[in-house]
Amino acid sequence: MTDSRAATLGAIRAALGRGPLPDQETAALEARLANPAAGVVPGRGRVDAEARIALFIAEAERVSATTARVAGPEAVPAVVARFLREHNLPSTVKLAPDPQVRSIPWSQQSALTVTEGHGEKDDVVGVTGAFCGVAETGTLVLLSGPESPSTLDFLPDTHIALVPAARIFGTYEEAWERVRAERGADGLPRAVHWITGPSRTADIEQTLLLGAHGPRRLHVVIVDARAP
Repeated sequence: MTDSRAATLGAIRAALGRGPLPDQETAALEARLANPAAGVVPGRGRVDAEARIALFIAEAERVSATTARVAGPEAVPAVVARFLREHNLPSTVKLAPDPQVRSIPWSQQSALTVTEGHGEKDDVVGVTGAFCGVAETGTLVLLSGPESPSTLDFLPDTHIALVPAARIFGTYEEAWERVRAERGADGLPRAVHWITGPSRTADIEQTLLLGAHGPRRLHVVIVDARAP
């Protein structure tokens, strides 16, 4: 544990009037984290691959996201360019420094101007990869890190996310299992973002407003030809 994290947790304990946990409680918590119990798994996510993708698309569109499905990485630039034209958006996009995104042949679309890096306040369109998708709610799972800066998930008004079809899982439990299996040994990321549709709020008079505290548009491109 870093000194700053230890200091923060110590301040929280002090504010709660609590000291360090007894050894027995600490051991019980560590055992639970090492062997997490599965929650209730909805039956609707236990379907074959094509049914999972169809359910993911239906659920994502139900919450105001838009979707496209392409046969392989080479088709992504044209789909992105068409989406931008149809929504009268600028053709300049900020790409995440993610191998999944870098492998796309962006130069095939001369109409697109691409830059790479973390999100900034003036970025209008951000393109990121997604760790996986969850069919039961049409949710994207994104892990924070140098290759997937969280600022690109939330600052641009339009978020375009690429998700391999082979990494659309049925349920949250399956997604968490994959996160732990692939990233747990080296330490989980600082943040795991679960994104279901564009940003929204209905706090004022129950009127739905998109883009209140994040992207106003979420476009999900499902890429078939990628290894799991």
